[in-house]
Amino acid sequence: MKVIEHLKQAKDTLISFEVLPPLKGKSINSIYDHLDPLMEFKPSWINVTYHRSESMFKKKADGTFEKVEVRKRPGTVGICASIMNHYKIDAVPHFICGGFNKRETEDALIDLNFLDVDNVLVLRGDAAKNETSFEPEPDGHSYAIDLLKQVVDLNNGIYLDEDIQNGGKTNFCIGVAGYPEKHFEAPNLEIDLRRLKEKVDAGASYIMTQMFFDNKKFFDFVKACREIGIEVPIIPGLKPITSKKQLSILPRIFHVDIPTDLSNAIMRSKTDQECECVGAEWLIQQSKELKKFGVPVLHYYTLGKPKVIWNVVKELV
Repeated sequence: MKVIEHLKQAKDTLISFEVLPPLKGKSINSIYDHLDPLMEFKPSWINVTYHRSESMFKKKADGTFEKVEVRKRPGTVGICASIMNHYKIDAVPHFICGGFNKRETEDALIDLNFLDVDNVLVLRGDAAKNETSFEPEPDGHSYAIDLLKQVVDLNNGIYLDEDIQNGGKTNFCIGVAGYPEKHFEAPNLEIDLRRLKEKVDAGASYIMTQMFFDNKKFFDFVKACREIGIEVPIIPGLKPITSKKQLSILPRIFHVDIPTDLSNAIMRSKTDQECECVGAEWLIQQSKELKKFGVPVLHYYTLGKPKVIWNVVKELV
């Protein structure tokens, strides 16, 4: 079922989760072990992130170094198929621009279509670790809207190979990312919202937000979206803070603010367990307020902390 269909049929706020593919060398059981406890809450779907390859230098026997491309977390397409088969629920793969050209993207979309995966979340993705700014692959996409348009084309039976006439149409429900605190590369929120509306106008069915810790920023974001004519559902992305080091890591990597009350409480914690309790309680109150506001879904980034998420969601159901 498409994400948008889940939303239309919902009688109350839905729950969904997001997982990382395991590091190369680990089995699918690591995903099942991660998700099994969370299945108690009957999530409507599971998001699976996509990760680009990284350039690494490996030392050869003769002492010289060889540059190799390594994808540390492969398997997004296969994991989605496994989740759908194992749990009988929908999976939403992330699709990114970085590390993939247009033909590789088309082939991956065809694989998903053959597997009856009918949802994708399209993102530009981050710059490679050795790059100061995002650089597309040769014959790849520079922006998420270009990737979105390729998915829309395939939904209309338009393939890269012009020799394909009357090609089979895919049926993907397409989500895009939104940033309540502005994408860090956008000069201001107004232009960021304008770019978001362009993606919605091009065919996005819903918006999934970056994590945030201040609900007012989300409420203001939703209001601003509605004022410029964005009418699609907006789903809040949520994550608990679980350690003191995240007070500096999260703002640096994800460009989000940490409310003073939350950061002070985390700093007063003496152990990581106390930090987890503080972060979980903050997320519980955040979730309750969002649910009262009427959000369609509470989407949790589990990111290796399923026990914390379990403790949060059990307080809501």
